[in-house]
This record gives sequence, C-alpha cells and structure tokens, in this order.
Amino acid sequence: MGDDHSLSDDSDSSETFAIPQLQGILSKWTNYIHGWQDRFIVLKDGTLSYYKSEEDSGFGCRGALSLYKATIKPHEFDDCRFDVSVNDCVWYLRATTPQDKQHWVDVLESFKVKSGYGTGSENSLKRHGSAISLQSNSLSTTSSGGSRSLREKLAELETFKGILTRQINTLQQYFDACVENNIQPSPNLPPVDFKGEAITFEATTSGVLETLDHCLDLVIQREDVWRKKLEREIERRKRIEAVYKTIQSKFDHVRTSHPGPDLEEGPHSLLPEDEFYDAVESGLDKMDEERELRERLKSTSKTAAPTLQFDKEKNHQLWPEIERISQQQLHLARQDISEGNGNGWQLFAEDGDMRMYRREVETDGMVMDPLKACHIVSGVTGRELCHYFFRPEYRMDWETTLEQMQVLETISEDTLVFLQIHKRIWPASQRDALFWSHMRHVPNDQDPDGNDIWLVCNNSTEYYSDNTQSNSGKYVRIFLTVCLVCQTEITPPKDGATVSRDDIKCKITYCSVVNPGGWAPASVLRAVYKREYPRFLKRFTSYVINKCKDQPIMF
Repeated sequence: MGDDHSLSDDSDSSETFAIPQLQGILSKWTNYIHGWQDRFIVLKDGTLSYYKSEEDSGFGCRGALSLYKATIKPHEFDDCRFDVSVNDCVWYLRATTPQDKQHWVDVLESFKVKSGYGTGSENSLKRHGSAISLQSNSLSTTSSGGSRSLREKLAELETFKGILTRQINTLQQYFDACVENNIQPSPNLPPVDFKGEAITFEATTSGVLETLDHCLDLVIQREDVWRKKLEREIERRKRIEAVYKTIQSKFDHVRTSHPGPDLEEGPHSLLPEDEFYDAVESGLDKMDEERELRERLKSTSKTAAPTLQFDKEKNHQLWPEIERISQQQLHLARQDISEGNGNGWQLFAEDGDMRMYRREVETDGMVMDPLKACHIVSGVTGRELCHYFFRPEYRMDWETTLEQMQVLETISEDTLVFLQIHKRIWPASQRDALFWSHMRHVPNDQDPDGNDIWLVCNNSTEYYSDNTQSNSGKYVRIFLTVCLVCQTEITPPKDGATVSRDDIKCKITYCSVVNPGGWAPASVLRAVYKREYPRFLKRFTSYVINKCKDQPIMF
C-alpha cells in the first residue's frame, strides 16, 4: 500500500512552479462493517480521488475531494495514518509504512503551497500568469507595491481624463491658429484641411471621452452591486456561524452516529464506556434474533447422533499437551467453589439451578477473569451434552457469534483443531480463535468419587498459526481455555421399568479463561460476561434438550 505510487511534475511555460501528481494504493476506512479497505488513490489537478482498484480507474471515481480548502492531518498515535478533511467530509487513510505516509502528506501539503492554496502563500494571483496580473498592468503602483482598490483606479482615470481634455484643448487651439494664419506644416506635403481635421479630431476625442465616462459609470454601478452582494453574504455567513455555535454540542453527539476508526476498540477510543457497552449489547441482541429466525426456518427432521469410535492418536505432537490440559481442567472443575472458603470466587449471577462465579483478574490492563458455572439439566445425559458441544456440524446452530468455522486437522475422532472467526460487534475489533478441542469419557472406576463423567476441553494453540491469518492484522486473536464437565445422574425407575428421560438429569460444570487479545473497557467486558454467559449456557442446554427429546438416549 504505497510503494507503487508515482509522482510527476507538470510544468507550463507561463508558470514558475510544477503542480505535483501522485497515485498509489492506500487503506481507506469505509464503515464499521467493512473497516479498512485497499483503494487506489489519485492526486491530479488539485483533486484527490479514489477508486476501488487501479483497474476500475477508467470507470469513474467513487469519491473526490478538492484540496483547495482541505486539511491534511497526520494521526497522533498511528504512525501510518493520516486524515484529509474538507468541512465535515473526512477521509481516513493508512499507508503501509510511516515513510510512505509522510511522502503522501508532504506531496499533498506541497500542492497546497505551490498552487497558492496553502496558508503560506502570500500571493495566490501569481498562478494566473502575467497576462492578467493586476500588478504588472496597473496605471501606476503604490510605494508598497500592492494593488490598489477599484475606487483608486477610477480616481486615476478621472485624473487622466482631465489631462487628456486639457491636451485636446491645447491642440485644438493650435489647429485653429493654423487655420486662421493659413500655415502649412511643410511645402513638400500635400495641403492639409486644418479646419476639417480639427473638427474630426474634436469629434473623435469627444466620443472617446464620452465612452470612457459611460464605462466608468458602468464599473461604478457594478462595483456597488457586488459590494451589496458581498455585504449580504457576510451577514448570511455570520448568521450561519451563530446557529452553528449554538448547536455545536449536539454535533458532538451526532458525530458518534457516523463512526470512524477513532471510535474503535483501543486505549485511545473516543467512545464513552456506556456507549461502548450499548453498542456491544445491541450487536449481541441482533445475533440472538438471527439465531431464533434460523431455528424457526430450520427443518424439524431429527436424526440419531452417531456413535463415536474413540481412537486417541497418542503419537501426535500435541497429544502430551492435550492430555495434561484436560486432566488439569478436570481437576479444577471438581474443586470446591463455595463462598467463604478463601479461594476468591464470587457469585455474580444466579438463575434457578444455575450459579455463575468469577475471580477478577487483569493482565496488562486486559480483563482475564476465570469464570465457573454450575447448572443442572433434566432429560439429557452428559455424553449428549458433550457430543453437541464438541461436534463441528452442530456448532453453528448454538454458537450465535460465529461467522466462519473450519476444522484444520482431525487428530483423532475425539480430537479436532478448529479455526473460528467470530462476527464483529462494533466498536470492538473482529476476533478469531485457533484451538484444539478434545472430548473424553471418564468411567466410574477411573474417577476418585466413582462418578461417570464426560468432558470437552478446548485450549488455544499456536501450532497451526502459519496456516491462519493471525499475523495479517485483520483479526484480533482470542486465547482461551474452556472446559465442559458433565456428570449424569439416574433415578432408578420403579418396578424395573426402562430408564426414560424423565429419570435423567445432568450436573454441568463449565469453566473458562479468555484473553480477549485486545483492549476493551474492563467494566464493559464484565457487564457483557454477566449478561451473556448465563444466556449462552441456557441457550446451549435448551438446544441439546430439543435435539435429544425424540432420540434414543446416549449413555
């Protein structure tokens, strides 16, 4: 973005400077949905234009700004960015390097100076050439060398008119004397009719003077008309400025409805925390509405979940990490979190059988609160819950924040590597996550308390980063550790009847630690967690209940 630009100087014989031209690829902020996009930018004839690409430049530009009154402002924090604004129209532009950005800024500023549009130009009229210069063709100049007003010029014309009249009278008297004395200028010249020539000369000069008087009257009238128009325009602008100052405070709020890159996530964001939270909340609500609509339109056909044949690939390079993290997360999920035991867990949300706890932790200004949820669900088993949580074919159904999901590798049938791209919720940046996901069964005889447990553990990995866009700058990478532990409890039916879903309930423990990967207000993140985690857990468990209610029980 920027190394392919070209600079040329177009000179003219009547001018003493060259008008710069420049073209190249820059990133231009489009809107809060599409963010920064590459655009072909062209500076030519005092106009800055942009096209979707260089190939599209022959089909007309998508927008243009005149540099006549433009302001070019390098960004305070971003070394590669600069803004070009005319009144309330602003182009946010980014180059690939600070040097390329500075080159663009220098050329744009030099154009304003050389063309007489910049603030440092003291005589913008020079660009019009000597043929119409108001200084070189004046009847006379003042001692300071500056041009005088039209009134002064007209006064000079009146003076010259008087001089010309006196000269004409003198010549007329001479001609009259020659006629009376019958004097000929030279004997070698033909006879001259002094009387006739004198009459003709007088008539001609009278016509010139009358025409000059008429022209002066017209100029004076025109000046009066334009002076009155100028006075009216000045008064109109004063009224507009007065109104503008009155409602300036309202414009500050209106500005936030046209979001630019400065309102994005970041420590220098101009968006207040309450508006940041409102924007995120609105985006999440919209995702929920889309999910509900998708569920209504989705087919109601049911298919039995396949039986997995587990085959752990213990020779894979990631397997020691998978085994260690899974055991560690199972141990943490089974730890006591009751209040008052001094472990720092705080109850922050409660809904029926659901309890949600957190510990407040910040690292380098980023919220990384460990979260733990306990819930009891009736009618489904632990295996069924883990099955739908783990399998990729169901993930887009219950995870409303996903935009794209890809399985990068199948390590084994119960261990997959995922790359997920999440929908952008403005003003937060768009995020992605790269992690392995592992599902396992812990039989009764392997659990210290004799419980039958199923679990799914997800953990971020950098093992596949070369195959992802993590280094492109397009997404902010999330780092996560998530564990879903499910313990099935069965109430034996009376009279030896077959176990039904009415006899089953499942105790769920959900643990997560998420590094958001980028700055966002701590109060906003914690408010979003408090709102979204209970909703997520209820949404997921309801989804599993609906999928399983007419299916055979999976133990």
